[in-house]
Amino acid sequence: MPEVTFATLGVANPRHPAQHGAMRRMPEFLKTLLQPLPLAGLLTILTVGYSLRFVEASHRPAALMLLGVFLLLFVALQLVPDRRRLPQQLILLAMPPVILALHGLSLRVGASPVLLVIWAACAFAVWTPRTAALAVLLVNAAYYVGLRRTGIDSPLPMVVINMGFQALAGICIYYARSAEGARDELARVNAGLLATRALLADSTRDAERLRMARELHDVAGHKLTAMRLNLRELSADPALAGHEGIALAERLSGELLSDIRRVVQSLRDERGLDLATALHALAAPFPRPALQLTIAPGVRVADPAVAETVLRLAQEALTNAARHAGAGQVWLRIDSEEQRLHIDIHDDGQCGSLLREGNGIAGMRERLAALDGTLVVGRTPQGGLRLQATLPA
Repeated sequence: MPEVTFATLGVANPRHPAQHGAMRRMPEFLKTLLQPLPLAGLLTILTVGYSLRFVEASHRPAALMLLGVFLLLFVALQLVPDRRRLPQQLILLAMPPVILALHGLSLRVGASPVLLVIWAACAFAVWTPRTAALAVLLVNAAYYVGLRRTGIDSPLPMVVINMGFQALAGICIYYARSAEGARDELARVNAGLLATRALLADSTRDAERLRMARELHDVAGHKLTAMRLNLRELSADPALAGHEGIALAERLSGELLSDIRRVVQSLRDERGLDLATALHALAAPFPRPALQLTIAPGVRVADPAVAETVLRLAQEALTNAARHAGAGQVWLRIDSEEQRLHIDIHDDGQCGSLLREGNGIAGMRERLAALDGTLVVGRTPQGGLRLQATLPA
């Protein structure tokens, strides 16, 4: 899915590993920079660079150097992972001084207003709307002061017009972020519905199989038993004793009754719900992270409530890995021992040194506690999040 912000956000991230061979051959940073909006920003910056040829010859080297610094900051902002908020904010804070310094060297060209629009779009992509709006006001106040110092008599109309373009860029980015968030939430809800539907279909098949087993046992088995008893009585009749047809019918009825009992037993065998299909359906809509699922041989989950809890545990782990850790892989292993399921989930992201349990983890604990289960939250040696849960099988 294409990215819709300057600073990549949300679950669908263009820096994620590509799924096709041609995309895998393209370097990750190029895939990021060739997204529509970053590419538009780069082309605009290059256009500003072309216009700097009209700057006075004595100021041109310094102006080009400042534009080069701004270009590097813009590129770095696109390549910094979303989870590294501090570098993103430091880059955003470093951009306005570069723009204002360039303003003093290229007043006649008017490069600063264009770069301020690009910076405003980046600010709204990273910061909250309130923080970004306040930052834009402060930078434009500094821009106004700079215009006054250059001797412009009425700089306010110029600043207000420029702020209008910045506001337009900010509104576009805000609604793009909102649409992206809604898209990601819809993908998560759809994944949950697909997985629940898979479990429901499997549970329905189990119920139908048990109904058929009962019908065979209660109807066909009962009538075959009655027929066999009648055949035995007939074979005991002196007038029919030794009749080959009756003996054959009695033997075949016995074999048929044994076959039906084996079929009934096979239908009643506890196969368990198909967790693998449901979990893969849950992970399918997520471009990233990829789910690596391992279910140990012999694991059987027959209780729909237990299966639903495992499903929601995996869903929350995938969501956390995508939203907060920037993970590319999530490993999920399910084992059983002493009538209890053991679930281990960990990812390759970076969850930070301080683990703060939010509503998602609290919801996991509540679901597990309702089934007499437990949850342990920790970090992997590489810094990823690890969830270890146990619950009755």
